[in-house]
Amino acid sequence: MLKIKNLHARVEGQEILCGLSLEMGSGEVHAIMGPNGSGKSTLASILAGRDTYEITEGSIEFMGVDLLALDATERAVAGVFIAFQYPVEIPGVSNMNFLRTSINSIRDQKGEEPMPAKDFLAKVKQCAKLVELDGKLRDRSVNEGFSGGEKKRNEVFQLAMLEPLLAVLDETDSGLDIDALRIVSSGVNALRSAERSFLIITHYQRLLDHIVPDRVHVLAGGRIVRSGDKSLALELEDKGYDWINEELAQ
Repeated sequence: MLKIKNLHARVEGQEILCGLSLEMGSGEVHAIMGPNGSGKSTLASILAGRDTYEITEGSIEFMGVDLLALDATERAVAGVFIAFQYPVEIPGVSNMNFLRTSINSIRDQKGEEPMPAKDFLAKVKQCAKLVELDGKLRDRSVNEGFSGGEKKRNEVFQLAMLEPLLAVLDETDSGLDIDALRIVSSGVNALRSAERSFLIITHYQRLLDHIVPDRVHVLAGGRIVRSGDKSLALELEDKGYDWINEELAQ
């Protein structure tokens, strides 16, 4: 599904990614961990199509297509979704109008008719149950006045509604209490399928207790320096990142 090869990227003249390579198959869940400043959120932003980063070398293929040749809208239509670390508020735009417009825009790009109102409302009820999002939150403006946990639940609600092929979760666990973490994780697990892959970016192993990844990667110095199974996340939780940095320095 996703093949990143020797990716180099910089912003404002500073190189952030320095030869990152990664491959993911359909239906796989990969976690990326690493210290602050290692390039985790940069990778998420580049995959989503944020144009503030300059790609100086390397390639990204998504479902066999050159992802870097697509703008952010085209990537969304192709099936790429990002759950932001800091979801923005959009005053005056209701969740329902936001999602109806998003879904129908994607359907229009694919040459499909708009989703009937009855089907849309049925889907809203079904997807909202996954993250225990009540009607009051669903009908409010996007994220306006939401708590941190409510914003993250709303992100997973949007994910369920849009049904992407690749979901990038950028520190979705940050700011969540135990109950919110359980709800968000349960929603993500319910959306796992053979056709949908997840790239989970996180600092902490606790999220991976709930969403068990197929592979764990350590990102340091702008590239992946270690990969393994879930036990690698446990090792990082126990030892921190100093041992990785020491190995790189040798």
